[in-house]
Amino acid sequence: MTYCIYCNLDFDPRGPSLVFNFLKGMTLLSHLPPPFNPQVTGGSSGIGKSIAMECYRQGAFITLVARDESKLVQAKKEVEKCAINDKQVVLCISVDVSKDYRQVESVIKQCQEKLGPVDMLVNCAGTSFSGKFEEVEVERFRSMMEVNYLGSVYPTRAVITTMKERRMGRILFISSQAGQIGLFGYTAYSPSKFALRGLAESLQMEMKPYNIYVTVAYPPDTDTPGLAEENRTKPLETRLISETSGVTQPEQVAKIVVKDAVQGNFNSSVGPDGYMLSALTCGMSPVTSITEGLQQIVTMGLFRTIALFYLGSFDSIVRRCMIQREQAKAADKRE
Repeated sequence: MTYCIYCNLDFDPRGPSLVFNFLKGMTLLSHLPPPFNPQVTGGSSGIGKSIAMECYRQGAFITLVARDESKLVQAKKEVEKCAINDKQVVLCISVDVSKDYRQVESVIKQCQEKLGPVDMLVNCAGTSFSGKFEEVEVERFRSMMEVNYLGSVYPTRAVITTMKERRMGRILFISSQAGQIGLFGYTAYSPSKFALRGLAESLQMEMKPYNIYVTVAYPPDTDTPGLAEENRTKPLETRLISETSGVTQPEQVAKIVVKDAVQGNFNSSVGPDGYMLSALTCGMSPVTSITEGLQQIVTMGLFRTIALFYLGSFDSIVRRCMIQREQAKAADKRE
């Protein structure tokens, strides 16, 4: 574990019916007052860095957390360009948030002592991988859960007590649309992202009485270094299925998820497909407003019909690819 801080800390940190109660519980009344202090794991690149930049444009004090020191230094420079005043500070911490909870807890505690308590934790540390189930190394399943799930559990545990004491806070988990629907090639990746929703739902029920709100975001394929790395080994079936929804820019994702997290919305989705998936998979997840709940009820049947067409097209892609491979093998044998 490497621990490093790159900043100049010469400022003072900021520091009664059943139906009525049900409807009241569905409506968020509080927001984070500016300025606020977000901590972003996985903040050295991709969506995490874009979220940090978006928060900085709103006057926030930022803590970037990632493993690679050189990438952190570069990300710090990019985030600082988004400043709106000369009092803002970017603090960088180099630590692997998925390995040792005690180390994570220790460095985050030191960070809070220097910059002040965390108002919003953005759990963006993660990695992606795609491959056929029987071809994925068994070790890969373990590492996916460590990075994508425990890498969010550990930082959250480290800040939640202070948030409860202050009766204030936001926790943001960056999942994926692959955390809403299981797709070909994501047998290692999807479960690690599905797990974040279970964590988010359970945690929200515990934390809501303390004015702490949890948001789980489901971005689509986003133009990041992680996606570029995944595409190098992505199976044909996975690539063809992914192409049906296109690629989103990280800046667009950042604007949406930061707004949803600050407002305390539980679900955060991007684009029409994302909205449909969130409505389809809402189940027993919390809602932020009565309107949101009614929209889910009204649109469920229509969205389910559309989803069946999507699933049929995905199955067709998989079958065509299988037939093509079998025909290619047969041709090779004849030669």
